[in-house]
Amino acid sequence: MRNSKAVKVRDVQIGGGAPVVVQSMTKTDTADVAGTVAQIGEMVRAGCEVVRLAVPDDAAAAALPEIRRRVPEVPLVADIHFHYKLALKAVAAGVDKLRLNPGNIGSIERVREVVRATQERGIPIRIGVNGGSLEKDLLRKYGTATPEAMCESALRHIRILEDLNFTDIIISLKASDVHRTVAAYRLLAEQVDYPLHLGVTEAGTSFGGTIKSSIGLGILLHEGIGDTIRVSLAAEPQEEVRVAWEILRSLDLRKRGVTVVACPTCGRLDVPNFVEIVTEIERRLAHIEEPLHLSIMGCEVNGPGEAHDSQLGVTFGRGVGMIFKNGRPMRKVAGADIVEAFVAETEKLIAEGATAKTEIQTELVTIK
Repeated sequence: MRNSKAVKVRDVQIGGGAPVVVQSMTKTDTADVAGTVAQIGEMVRAGCEVVRLAVPDDAAAAALPEIRRRVPEVPLVADIHFHYKLALKAVAAGVDKLRLNPGNIGSIERVREVVRATQERGIPIRIGVNGGSLEKDLLRKYGTATPEAMCESALRHIRILEDLNFTDIIISLKASDVHRTVAAYRLLAEQVDYPLHLGVTEAGTSFGGTIKSSIGLGILLHEGIGDTIRVSLAAEPQEEVRVAWEILRSLDLRKRGVTVVACPTCGRLDVPNFVEIVTEIERRLAHIEEPLHLSIMGCEVNGPGEAHDSQLGVTFGRGVGMIFKNGRPMRKVAGADIVEAFVAETEKLIAEGATAKTEIQTELVTIK
């Protein structure tokens, strides 16, 4: 496991042994306060722990104080490119972190002014290196945006801040492909102890981008590299958050919300709408924040092995489902009624506080 220094973004710790933090970025026009606040609400409900907003102009900067007032519960990050005055306005508006590259905002005096403002407020800076926007001299030196070029860019920006005695730094090294992204993070992880913000940038659609992000982030997180993640999809930000949580849950790095174990189905299945049942149950339980392991199985072949850790489950046989809890069958339910019945039992389980149990062995009961 990589040891990184701790950096606080408001009350959220990134690095220093803290759990991997989930973040995402709004996709509204930041100047649209109502629309941006509504989207932040969706992101937070999905489990977003840090929210980033684009601040490309004065109108966006002017909206930040009101956005900050309306969403006091989550840390906000201002994403700044090139314009140091926008960074100063964002700091004054009460944001909790800046994303900027100090080498891109002008003279050292301008950088010093931004650093002074962030130090006064205790605000960290994320240096965000992207493969698609490297400095021209590095592209000439390396021929393209290689992992080595990306690392050199990051180290260049780090030195600027360190020379100003600023070390509340988080770093990202994002490319749009898995190989360069993984190689760049591995390379930098050996050279600095700053927290690393992981992401495969411009990953693509919900389908392709989820797969690409899961592979890239999964490799690094499995190696102990990475302190916070953002999944970048051409989709709503709450979908990015859901994918991020699924990656972390799959690696046993974080636990939040419902995990559904469901069989892939085959010719043994006696329930024609099994896939629709699983999808609808997962959708209906998406609001639950407590960690909960559920199983929905179509027959007896793989059921016992797959469902043994579930707190609540159902298995089918010829159109009838048996809901089981804590290893004991509860009741039979007709297939047409299983969604309502299973959702009700799950919500009852949450109300009873059953998710506090750490060891629950469940045996699968099959109805024939």
